[in-house]
Amino acid sequence: MSDATAPSGAVARPDGRRVRYFDTGGSDDAPVLVWHHGTPQTGAVIEPVASEAAARGLRVVSCTRPGYPGSDALPGRSVAAAAADVIAVLDALGIDRFATMGASGGGPHALACAALAPKRATAVVTFAGIAPYWGDVDWFAGMADPGGLRAALDGRPARLAHAETAEFEPESFTARDYETLKGAWSALGADAGAGAASGPAGEVDDDLAFVSPWGVELGAVTAPTLLVQGGRDRVIPATHAGWMLERLRRGELWLRPREGHVSVLTALGVAMDWVVATTPAPDTTPA
Repeated sequence: MSDATAPSGAVARPDGRRVRYFDTGGSDDAPVLVWHHGTPQTGAVIEPVASEAAARGLRVVSCTRPGYPGSDALPGRSVAAAAADVIAVLDALGIDRFATMGASGGGPHALACAALAPKRATAVVTFAGIAPYWGDVDWFAGMADPGGLRAALDGRPARLAHAETAEFEPESFTARDYETLKGAWSALGADAGAGAASGPAGEVDDDLAFVSPWGVELGAVTAPTLLVQGGRDRVIPATHAGWMLERLRRGELWLRPREGHVSVLTALGVAMDWVVATTPAPDTTPA
């Protein structure tokens, strides 16, 4: 299924917020892959996430983070708080076991889901995932345009003010990134535009969460974890993946030296193969 046909719904949280989700469906015994969208996006299951998952018999569930279209804002949310919304959606859908995968700003949330539900998460994958803020200038080193994240360090008003004047820095993407956006991942640009269409709340709260304590520790992730990172990434530099690798219990790094922030997503299919190979078969032993 594509993003246009994946059914969507909403789950009510105890505080009255609604969390939007997308679910490609499938057979009752289909392995579930939870996809965490980047910043900014809508959470829709875009191509080629949908087609690559379908080719491997995976059911994809994706949730829209608070502040993006269809999900009520939660100012001051942590990474863990947004991940808890995802766990609540999985509970509502009756899903127990799942693999969790996220790109860019979705990476921290993929890791947080696994940390919050260690007995349920079977595998974790991040693409160009951002690392917890370690309080040093090196965290920003290699970023072509760290202005939004730097502004987030000064709080929500400062980050909102930055959003009013900020423009995309073309040098953030490499030539291979732009080629990828014109090809297989052409839906990504449109979805990013849709994610920002209703205002900056989602993106602002994402950035604030990234530079604040996540609410979970990387050491709490017990599932096998694959970090896929482009060596020429100018948005989230490779130092972030290296830092996380040293702190994950079962981490593995696939460094793709020629890839940038978007083009690294061309490894999606082989990363899904890794998920399938890593995820244990369901226990069919009679009770």
